[in-house]
Amino acid sequence: MNEKTQPCTHCGAVHPRVNLTWMGSAELCPECLQRYTVCCDCCGERIWMANDYGTHYLHLCASCRADNYVTCENCGALIPQEDAHYNDEDEAYCDSCYERGYGGTIHNYSYKPEPIFYGDGPLYLGVELEVDEAGKDNINAVQALRAFNQENVYGYVKSDGSLNDGFELVTHPCTLETHLQQVPWRETLEALRGMGYRSHAPGTCGLHVHVSRKALGKDVYEQEETIAKLLYIFERFWQEILRFSRRTESQINHWAARYGYKDRGEEILKEAKHGANGRYACINPTNTDTIKFRVFRGTLKYNTVIATLQFVANLCRVATSLPEYRIQEFSWPALIEALMQDNCPELVQYLKERNLYVNEPVTAEREV
Repeated sequence: MNEKTQPCTHCGAVHPRVNLTWMGSAELCPECLQRYTVCCDCCGERIWMANDYGTHYLHLCASCRADNYVTCENCGALIPQEDAHYNDEDEAYCDSCYERGYGGTIHNYSYKPEPIFYGDGPLYLGVELEVDEAGKDNINAVQALRAFNQENVYGYVKSDGSLNDGFELVTHPCTLETHLQQVPWRETLEALRGMGYRSHAPGTCGLHVHVSRKALGKDVYEQEETIAKLLYIFERFWQEILRFSRRTESQINHWAARYGYKDRGEEILKEAKHGANGRYACINPTNTDTIKFRVFRGTLKYNTVIATLQFVANLCRVATSLPEYRIQEFSWPALIEALMQDNCPELVQYLKERNLYVNEPVTAEREV
């Protein structure tokens, strides 16, 4: 051995110094370098195999592993941070496990993401559609959201304690036009039916509609004036509203009770603001940004969903545009005529099905 040669620290074989590679305090020959070390695929640093924090196909040094990768909570797969899916508890999941529902697609009841507004307001409608009888199942929820969020993130899924074996689909605020022309309601309802869910039949489900307060007046005074007129309409035409809702008397009393008729809407609003029925009222006006129509029974029938949204949107238009004395003069047919200023074929069909529209009888599909 001379000054130009040196034994490999690991195997002891003598090699020219220029062929040895320093690894900390060790000098390795090419064979040992190949056998016992690898290069980090992220930063290129050479590391001992014993210090490889990657996989058989992906080699990572400790810092690159900590800074750029996470482990799937379900299957343990190593995934880049930017490709991971995170749930409410900030747990990471790979594509495969997340799509299969292990990421907790069904959020808890209190989950409230930042709203995404679709369409040119100010009248936005947010829908809560409850479904039951086929499982509070993350995989089913994923299938429902695949249908619902094909083009945009129109909604999400939450749990609801009033349901026996299901969940609720909640939409972001959308204009009526967006609900009609863009939100894939038909495909989503078909997907839910195909998985065995029901909404009308169980009796546990509601179709709740939030309406943006800003659409009801330019200030709080005007908004409350409009809400008072909506409450008056509901109390004045309670029997017709009840038939429209498809609820039974017992269901209404439990989930969406009336406030009681008064001669003026503002008197009914006083009852509502004093929390006469809590949140289980036909119209809940106590939210900061919306009022909530709770009266409608759940459904997986497309025409019924759309007709309900048309009914709510046009009721708000009538209440916003007409003084209360005009509304007090309405009969039910006159109210329906006022609602029909826009083209609403789904609403017309539904009113005929429920014998709420003076016209020829129609054949109705069964609610589900």
